[in-house]
Parts: sequence; C-alpha cells; structure tokens
Amino acid sequence: MRSTWRSDELFKRAQQRMPGGVNSPVRAFKAVGGTPPFITQGEGPRIRDADGNEYIDYVCSWGPLILGHAHPGVVAAVTEAARKGFSFGASTETEVELAETICQAMPSIEKIRLVSSGTEAAMSALRLCRAYTGRDKVVKFAGGYHGHSDGLLVKAGSGATTLGIPDSPGVPRGCAENTLVATYNNLETVAELFERHPMDIAAVIVEPAAANMGLVKPQPGFLHGLREMTLRQGALLVFDEVITGFRLSYGGAQGLFGVTPDITCLGKVIGGGMPIGAYGGRKDIMAMVAPEGPVYQAGTLSGNPLATTAGLATLRILGAPGTYERLEKLSARMEDGIVKLLAGRGATFSRLGSLMTVFFTAEEVRDYSAALRSDLRRFAAFFNHLLNSGIYWPPSQFEAAFVSLAHTEADIDQTVLTISRALTESDLKGVTN
Repeated sequence: MRSTWRSDELFKRAQQRMPGGVNSPVRAFKAVGGTPPFITQGEGPRIRDADGNEYIDYVCSWGPLILGHAHPGVVAAVTEAARKGFSFGASTETEVELAETICQAMPSIEKIRLVSSGTEAAMSALRLCRAYTGRDKVVKFAGGYHGHSDGLLVKAGSGATTLGIPDSPGVPRGCAENTLVATYNNLETVAELFERHPMDIAAVIVEPAAANMGLVKPQPGFLHGLREMTLRQGALLVFDEVITGFRLSYGGAQGLFGVTPDITCLGKVIGGGMPIGAYGGRKDIMAMVAPEGPVYQAGTLSGNPLATTAGLATLRILGAPGTYERLEKLSARMEDGIVKLLAGRGATFSRLGSLMTVFFTAEEVRDYSAALRSDLRRFAAFFNHLLNSGIYWPPSQFEAAFVSLAHTEADIDQTVLTISRALTESDLKGVTN
C-alpha cells in the first residue's frame, strides 16, 4: 500500500484555500475516493509524488506529454527560451514557426490564431462561425467536452459527468438555448436538428474521436456524413482536435480519417506540456478575425515564447520518420494484453492510436448513453488497485488513458500484469458493494 501522509497534509491545506482543494475538478478524486497524490517530479514515463511513491503514468498531463515527461530536447529548448524572457506581449519568431509547422501538417488550416487554452480555442472558433454564417445556433454532441465556456457547457462529458454535473449552474439560459445537442455516432439526430432549424445552425462542433466520455471511436461514415450534411446545409464543420491533434497522427484525426473540416481547434500536444491552444481553418473564414476582420479576440499570453518553443520542439520530434509507428506498436501491445484479460468480465476496451479506455460495461460504447451505463463502483476499485500498485490511470471512467513514446515494452507488460490483478479486485468489489 502506498504512503499518503504528505499528500494527505497537502490536500487538507489545499481544501482551505481552493474549491475542493484543486484547480481542476477531476483531480479531487471524487469519483474514485481517497487522497489524490501531489506530484513532485516526472521523467520519461514515470512520475513521483510528495510521499516518494513512483507511478507509470498514463495520464500524461491529459495528453500533451506524447514524448513523456521532461524530454531532454524540449527541456533544452525551453531553458534557452526562458533565458531570453518569459513573455513579451509582442510578436516572436517561434510563434510564426509554430503556425507554419501546424499549417503544413494539417492542410485544412490555411491560417491559425494561437491562444492559451483549448477552452479559449473552441469558444473563439464558434464566435467566428456565427459571424461568418450570420447564424446563432451550434450543434454539439452529448458527452462531448469543448471547454467550460457558457455556450458549450451543456451535456458536457469528462469532469462534468464524473462529478454528476452535466449542466452547470451559472450558465445563462440564453446561451444554452443556442446550443443544440445530438447523439454521437448518430447522423439522424443531427439531420433532425437541421430540419427543425434549417437556417439557424452556424456550425457543428465535434471531437472526431470522442475522448471525454471515455474514448468512443467514430463509426464508419459518421464523420464523412457530418461533412456532407454541413456542406449541404450551409453550416461549418468544426473539429475539436484539442486531444486528437498530433496525437492520433501527425495530421491529426482529420488526416487519419480523411475528412476536411472548415475550422480546427488544437491544444495539448502543440504546447509540449505548456499551456496553449489554437484555432484555424480556411483563409476566407479566418480573415474575419481581428485585426484583419471584425471578430474580436485577443490574449496577452497568446503565442508566448515558452509555450511556442515547447510546442515547436515537440512537433519537430514527432515529425521524424517512424515516430507514430512506434507509438502504435506500443499501444497495440497494451490492447492485445488487456483485451485477453477482459474476456467474460463484463468490460470492454476501446483504443484508437495511443488513446484508450477500459469501460466497465459489457456493451460496445458508441455514444454517451452507453458510457453512462458503465459500473462506476467497479471502475473505482480498478483505479485504486492500479494506483496502489504504481500505475497512474485517469481517475475517471469518462477519460481516456494515454501512451507516450517514453513508455517501453517492459512498462506496458508490467501494466498489463497489474491490470489483470486490478480486474479481479474490481470484480470482487462489484459483487460485495
């Protein structure tokens, strides 16, 4: 059993000064119980907490650490940049280089605006969609999380679902009225919304691979169907690739599935662990963003030199030949081991590239409703067994786990062995609780 006395002390102090003792809700471990570890250090695929416990990490800062913790190349680049200054509130060469690199990797992005978070990217992208189309309504999918801006915090997945808060108090009714909700992987529900609001829908925003209700893969034809429908209806298609961008492939999910959106939202990997976000798309749409156009959006720390340097260093490494093939090999090794363990246990496994989720339900999870039918008590037992055995798995049934390039085959094999024991523990908890 891991030691927690130091983390216990820190958590008590944190609860006196921060809501729930955390600065992001899922960190509070409400869904799984116990004291969250306070992390002091990360290196490669491992992290260490304030009590000296070491874990193989599959959270990876919720995705951006695709190279692992404290990659030497990224650390060296950021250290050099820091010596020159943290932030200027003025233009720098690295933000131009990062913009060029992203546009070259994703041809659908002809122009891009760097911001400071995924939330800011999605919020700004939809403001742009409304301005470009002259329409007010937006379609999102139940369980899809696009940040915590008012208009998008409706039937959101991830932390909101983990805490049982699908719709947040404080969101004005007027904001929610312009957000229409469809069912992921169900084109008929989208078509019905267009039938009811034929000239009112500015955009459809979607995670091309949903990663905030657990990993839910798009069914064949779903993304292509959205592309065809939005073109026919005069609406814009927005891909939220904050998680999938440069994670599923160098060209993101859109490159993997061969679907071209009008606007793309990015984050996570493009900052290499530093806070960043971006939205970009066709030149004619992006021309409406100030100062080129009338749609206002600004940010003092947007494109700051530390975040852009970390992101640029990360993307340069990812662009090397064989990078994603190695990541796929490691992830497939994990899948092969886990799938064998799940047979007959009333649980399923979902993987796409280096994203994965163990769902504690016997049915294939294709949408938010199916994800919600997972056995959360079994998940909590599963999670805590892993944590106490030195595996740091996402502390929510509704989040995806991440494999990084720093993980080794030995790490994967050790994890699969630990999961085999964790599944037995979760079975017992499911029976006795």
